[in-house]
Amino acid sequence: MSNRFAGKFMVVTGAASGIGTAIAKMGAAEGAHVIIGDVNAAGGEEVASAIRGAGQKATFIKLDLTDAQDIDRFAAAVKEQAGVLDVLVNSAGWDLVEPFVQSKPETWEKVVAINFLGPVRLCHNFLPGMMEKGAGKIVNIASDAGRIGSMGEVVYAGAKGGLIAFTKSLAREAARGKVTVNCVCPGPTNTPLYHGQSDKLKEALNRVIPLRRIAEPEEVASAVLYFASDEAAFITGQTLSVSGGMTMAG
Repeated sequence: MSNRFAGKFMVVTGAASGIGTAIAKMGAAEGAHVIIGDVNAAGGEEVASAIRGAGQKATFIKLDLTDAQDIDRFAAAVKEQAGVLDVLVNSAGWDLVEPFVQSKPETWEKVVAINFLGPVRLCHNFLPGMMEKGAGKIVNIASDAGRIGSMGEVVYAGAKGGLIAFTKSLAREAARGKVTVNCVCPGPTNTPLYHGQSDKLKEALNRVIPLRRIAEPEEVASAVLYFASDEAAFITGQTLSVSGGMTMAG
């Protein structure tokens, strides 16, 4: 295992499960001190403990992305521990799959808060220090739903589409401070969220993926850590689908 992130602090939101857990564990294995932010305190502590048990560095700080004041509190706690943050990975996401005409405003607000405004607020907290230092990496986790649309995920797709556009626009502004901002769009992935879908939907997804399988969380994490590393020093404002070829957006 390489040591690409030795001496660096990396925030990973939504790391109590799924793709976020894979990013946190792989980042820590490559030398990062990972700070896990998640509303699931038990899960977040468990992942941080597992990382420390492997002889690596991790801290858990509870984070509720639906609460602007809690985001500010989280950011202040991170700055107290890490100083200027090196890597921010906005991995947390949430959705309730249902027809749009049956959805409720409170669901839309939660979807937008977690998938769009949460990352916006975290970037607003951490980017000034990164730009002043002249170094930093931001990686946002969107979704191919935001690139091509998805039935039953209308507001979620809108929020993720917004996150993709936000990534590109922020990359333009952050470039003068030598900070890169990129986006990874996972396709169907072997996570608790995927396993909550119906067998019929899972079979349909496997049929439309050219590689005929879903992704493993580590495969998505590898793309995220590439963008977060110095190997991607001259890449910014980009969106990469990790979907087994299910989407081939230009």
